[in-house]
Amino acid sequence: MIEILAVLGIPLIGASVLALVGDRRIAPTVNVTASFLTFAAATALTIRVITDGPLLVLNKQFFVDPFNVFLVALTAFVGFTTAIFSRPYMRIEHEHGRLTAARLRLYHSMYQLFNFTMLLALLTNNLGILWVAMEAATLTTVLLVSLYRTPASLEAAWKYFILCGVGIAQALFGTILLYFAAEKVLGAEGGALLWTELNSVKDQLEPTVLSLAFVFLLVGYGTKVGLVPLHNWLPDAHAEGPTPVSAVLSGLLLNVALYAVVRCKVLVDGALESAIAGTLMMGFGLLSVVVAAFLLSRQKDIKRLFAYSSIEHMGIITFAFGMGGPIANFAGLLHMTVHSLTKSAIFFAVGHAAQKSGTQLIDGIRGLITTSPAIGWGLALGTLAILGMPPFGVFASEFLILTTAIREQPWATPFLLLALGIAFASVFSKVQPMVFGETSGRRLPHRPAMLPVFVHLALVLMLGLWIPPFLADWYRQAAQLIG
Repeated sequence: MIEILAVLGIPLIGASVLALVGDRRIAPTVNVTASFLTFAAATALTIRVITDGPLLVLNKQFFVDPFNVFLVALTAFVGFTTAIFSRPYMRIEHEHGRLTAARLRLYHSMYQLFNFTMLLALLTNNLGILWVAMEAATLTTVLLVSLYRTPASLEAAWKYFILCGVGIAQALFGTILLYFAAEKVLGAEGGALLWTELNSVKDQLEPTVLSLAFVFLLVGYGTKVGLVPLHNWLPDAHAEGPTPVSAVLSGLLLNVALYAVVRCKVLVDGALESAIAGTLMMGFGLLSVVVAAFLLSRQKDIKRLFAYSSIEHMGIITFAFGMGGPIANFAGLLHMTVHSLTKSAIFFAVGHAAQKSGTQLIDGIRGLITTSPAIGWGLALGTLAILGMPPFGVFASEFLILTTAIREQPWATPFLLLALGIAFASVFSKVQPMVFGETSGRRLPHRPAMLPVFVHLALVLMLGLWIPPFLADWYRQAAQLIG
């Protein structure tokens, strides 16, 4: 129990401290320290679950199993590396006058609060608290997206708030329907919103009510995942917010929202004899992959380009979980991991490139390999990784998903192959001149913080070549838990 309290308490305390000292010179160090301690607590929790099995503590309000503890560890790790990246990045933003002291304090405190809301959503056993945590994550990220207070950032924040607010309202209605179905079986005092209780009686729940509830839950939480046609907020939020926010939005928040959908899918699959939940997820996932792939070729802003790439990859993961089964679920979990690591690494490199070039426009960034070799190679390798080039881990997970689709859903395979081919051509054609193109710019004077980039890419490369046995067993157990 102490590990769960530490995972949740450290970012909450960090947010309180940074609300007071977030504009001082020690603030970045406090932010990194709090993030590191959270990661250490998540590591201790992971070891506890691997050793002792699933945990159900604090009057059944918190539940940890191999599925969510894997996401807790991933969230804490990326949160820690993003905090390291944000130290020099936000300092330069402050020196250039883009951020005042008050906004710097807001950034640091909201960053820790955002981590807390995501970890709470992952660890809670109560589907009502899960909804509250997702709503709190929305509110904290609205403040982060609007940090620059420019007309474009305020518009993006309002769009994010309105669209995700409507989506979360749909998820609330789905949660109420779920409670309505469970109350008849568990009773008003029987923990009708506790996932473990629902999972134990899922075959007794009313199928019609549960299928209707899943539709609302998929639309609601799917808005946060960025599934087409619920995706309009995502490119603007990524493009207009600070780059560290883009990294955690793309690498973490989308995973947490999809986690909520998958938890609900487990209940629906147990209550219904049909595969309606999986079919809906495959449909939304495939639509997201195809639409995002075609929209990639139209992008002129580098952060919007990789925002649409996130929509594409979340579509692939949703499609994998929709297919279900041990191999597809294993591949979906692996793709979650490598996408989070790779996409956050790309945003780190893109953030430095845009900051030092003075623009986010693709045409305005040229010859990074000359002006800053570390940024150039980081962006080039990250792009090859996210496009599924072997031997990176994204290739391994996409290959597993494609081969499973060929066997189980052959009708979808041509759409997946077409979308992946278009995405590859679109992204590579835009990034290649950014890295290797001719430039008249001088070598950049500031040394970028590229350690998080290459640590992430090294992990992705390792997962493409070799998955450690304990991690493979972890993925297998989680894949079995989700059906």
